[in-house]
Amino acid sequence: MTRPFGKVLIANRGEIAVRVIRTCRELGIATVAVHSAADRDSAAVRLADEHVQIGPAPAKRSYLSIPAIIEAARATGADAIHPGYGFLSEDPDFAEVCQAEGFVFVGAPSTVMSRLGDKSTARALMADAGLPLLPGSRDAIDDPDAARALADEIGYPVIIKAVAGGGGRGMRVVRDGDEFATAWQHTRAAAAAVFGDGRLYVERYLESARHVEVQILADTHGTVRHLGLRDCSLQRRHQKLVEESPAPGLSPELAERIGAAAVRGCEAAGYVGAGTVEFLLAPDGRFYFMEVNCRLQVEHPVTEMVTGVDLVAEQLRIAAGEPLTLGERAPHGVAIECRLNAEDPERAFAPAPGTLVECVLPAGPFVRVDTHVAPGYAIPPHYDSLLAKVIVWAPDRPTAIARMRRALAETTIAGPGVATTTDFLHDILDHPAFRAATHDTALIGALNAPSAVH
Repeated sequence: MTRPFGKVLIANRGEIAVRVIRTCRELGIATVAVHSAADRDSAAVRLADEHVQIGPAPAKRSYLSIPAIIEAARATGADAIHPGYGFLSEDPDFAEVCQAEGFVFVGAPSTVMSRLGDKSTARALMADAGLPLLPGSRDAIDDPDAARALADEIGYPVIIKAVAGGGGRGMRVVRDGDEFATAWQHTRAAAAAVFGDGRLYVERYLESARHVEVQILADTHGTVRHLGLRDCSLQRRHQKLVEESPAPGLSPELAERIGAAAVRGCEAAGYVGAGTVEFLLAPDGRFYFMEVNCRLQVEHPVTEMVTGVDLVAEQLRIAAGEPLTLGERAPHGVAIECRLNAEDPERAFAPAPGTLVECVLPAGPFVRVDTHVAPGYAIPPHYDSLLAKVIVWAPDRPTAIARMRRALAETTIAGPGVATTTDFLHDILDHPAFRAATHDTALIGALNAPSAVH
C-alpha cells in the first residue's frame, strides 16, 4: 500500500472519525483527532496518535470552528485534513481555507462544491449534461407568486426545496395550492436560518418513488468511475435508516443507464474525490437527478462490502494526486446497512440520549459494525443521534436479510432514558414490501409505530 500523507487530521467525531483513523493506520499514516470537551474520552481520541481539544460541546464552537481546526492542524504538523461527513465536509469555504493554509483537503475542490452545493446551479449543470430532471424550476425563484404559478402548472403535490439544503433539511411537500404561500414562507425562513440562504426552487413531488444513488470516485487526472448503485429508500424525515447495494429490483440495463448518467454528470462538473449522485426512480422506470453529495456518505460501507474497495483509502490517494487504478467493479453479493440511532420510533423518532448501561453489538460471519460507543458511554445531546451502523454481506438478498435479522437480534443497547431504532429496524426487515423489494420512500412515513409494520 502507498502512504499518501505523513499525518492526517480528522475534522469530525463519532464513528466516522474512528473509520478514517483505522484506514490511516493501515496505510501507515499518523492521525490527529480533534474533539470537543464533551468528546474528550471518545473512541476517536483513544485511537488517534494525537488529539487536540478545539472547543466546548456545542458544535458551532468546536467541530464547526474553522480557525480552531486549522490551528490544531498547524500545531500538530498535519499534512491533510479529512472532514468525514456532516459538519464542514461540504463547506467550500473550509476547503478553500485548508488549501490557503497549506493543508490538503481530502474532498472535492471548493469550486466544485460551490457549484454542486447550490441546488439550482447543480440542476442547470446536470440538465446541460443530459441528466433528466423532475418538472419544476431549473433555477431559484425569488417571487412567491411566480413559484405558486409554476406549482399550479406542473400539478400537485410539489416539493419546495432550499437551494442550499441538504441532509434531509430545507424542504416541504405541498399538496394543494391553498397551502403554498404559507409553506413557501416557512421554508424560506427555515432555509435562511439554517443555511444562511433563503433561496428556494420548486419541483414535482413523487408520492411513490425509490431513492437510489451512485458511488463515484474521480481523480485529478480526469478519470471518473462508478462503483454501483445503492438503494436508500427507507427514510424518516428524508433521512436514511436502511441502505443496501446493489439496489434491488433493477434490470442490469437500467442500473447501467443510471450509473452512466452519474459519471456523465460528474465529468461535466469536473468532480474530484469520492462523491454520490442521487436519483429518484419512479414506478415506471424513469429516473430523475436529485443532487450530488460532495463527500463520503454515511452508507459507504455497503459499497465497500460488495466491491472490496476501501473508499477512505481511495479518497486519500486521490487527494494526494495519485491516479485511479480501479477498473469497472461489478458488485459481488449483497450488503445491507442499518443505522442504530438514539431515537424513539414511537415518539416520531425523537432523540433519546442517555448513558449506556448495556451495549452489546453483533458479530459473526460477514457482519461489520462501525461504531464509537461502548458500555458507560454518555450520549451527548449536542450531535447527531447515530450510535452504530450494522452492515452485513451475503451472496444473495434473502440471506443478507436473514443475516441482518440475526445481527439485530444480538444487539442490546440500553440505559436510563435511552431508546433506539433497533427493534423498529428488525420489524422493517420483515415488512412484505421490503422483502419483495417493492418498498419506496413513503413506507416508513406511513407507519405510526413499529407495531404498524405487522
